[in-house]
Amino acid sequence: MLRIILLLVLIAFGMPFVVVGALGWRERLARGGRLGVRTPAAMRNDEAFRLANRVAGLPVLVAGVVAALGGVAAFVLPDTVASVVAAGTGLVGAVAIARAGGVVGDRAAGALPKPVPPQCVGCACGGCASLGR
Repeated sequence: MLRIILLLVLIAFGMPFVVVGALGWRERLARGGRLGVRTPAAMRNDEAFRLANRVAGLPVLVAGVVAALGGVAAFVLPDTVASVVAAGTGLVGAVAIARAGGVVGDRAAGALPKPVPPQCVGCACGGCASLGR
């Protein structure tokens, strides 16, 4: 019974990683949503958000697969202790891989050049006052 529970829990834990990773890798995540890399560097603009999630997508997807494989290993191993160790290893491995993907995605977004603010050309439109000039 424990093996079945471990299998189901780890598959349920890994599936969101697979979905979010695949969506990020394919650039299908919305910046206004709640999923994906959401650090200040990634949220700077649409391009940074897409890049961060594209870079993080594959590692996050792999993290979901690792979690599911940990559940499968826990299910097929004959010993209860070995099953718990396999499940724990799959869980810790999935979290570590997903975190590393997020860090790499954040660094990729941070490496993009910062957008240049608009410059006043003296057209008397009132924009200079809003820019503090």
